[in-house]
Amino acid sequence: MRIAASTYLNSAPLVYSFGVAGAQQGKAEFIGDAAPSRCAQMLASGQCEVALIPVIEYQRLPHLRIIPDVAVASKSYVRSVLLASRCPLEEVKTITLDTSSRTSQALVKILFAKRYQSSPRFIERTPDPAHQCENMFEASDAALIIGDPALQMKAQADELGVQTFDLAAEWRAMTGLPFVFAVWAAREDACADSSIDAVDFVAAKNEGLQHLDEIARCYALELNQPQADLLSYLRDNVNYDLDAENLAGMRRYFSLAHECGLIEAERELKFVS
Repeated sequence: MRIAASTYLNSAPLVYSFGVAGAQQGKAEFIGDAAPSRCAQMLASGQCEVALIPVIEYQRLPHLRIIPDVAVASKSYVRSVLLASRCPLEEVKTITLDTSSRTSQALVKILFAKRYQSSPRFIERTPDPAHQCENMFEASDAALIIGDPALQMKAQADELGVQTFDLAAEWRAMTGLPFVFAVWAAREDACADSSIDAVDFVAAKNEGLQHLDEIARCYALELNQPQADLLSYLRDNVNYDLDAENLAGMRRYFSLAHECGLIEAERELKFVS
């Protein structure tokens, strides 16, 4: 079995078990990519059987099933999905969207349509973390920054002259619900031959959550950030369950995405048994 997932910090607890020292080692070939959107592309093209995909892609790609009980979500503040703006949000005319995550792009569009009552112009661009994501503001008032660059953006906000808005917190303020950013999805043809067991992915999550200190220590060196801050992010900001509350948030997101014309229809949720 081939599985694909982002190499961002927020997905590390879900894939730790499939690595060299994990209990799920040998059960899957892991394919890592910095962009969650490319993981969805790999799943669609048959380059893998299971992928951790931006949740909006479940509604756009046919013949998928969701692995139950596992997600990348946030109950309140997520810290790694930010809108950085040079002006008050009601004055924003142009927004640059990070190409890495289709879910966060759609979330920004929903928030502006339903919460801020505004219709800015959207453009897409890939951020350059080596230059503090400055290229995201070259032709825009605001920019969507996700993943590890977003964790670094907070410290750079004053230098860049921007104010940051946590999009999970903005969603919670609007809906009263948590937000689900990503889920494990499997191709239905792979499910048919029984090669995919949802229990393995739940067990992998549980093992990863037992090694958050180790994960935070490794990423602290890579991101040049304090280990304690990253450990707090993994424990307090990211939620890895697909519980009833998170499912309600996900269904509300799909409903609003349909209202805003971002998906053609709301497909029912189908799960790997």
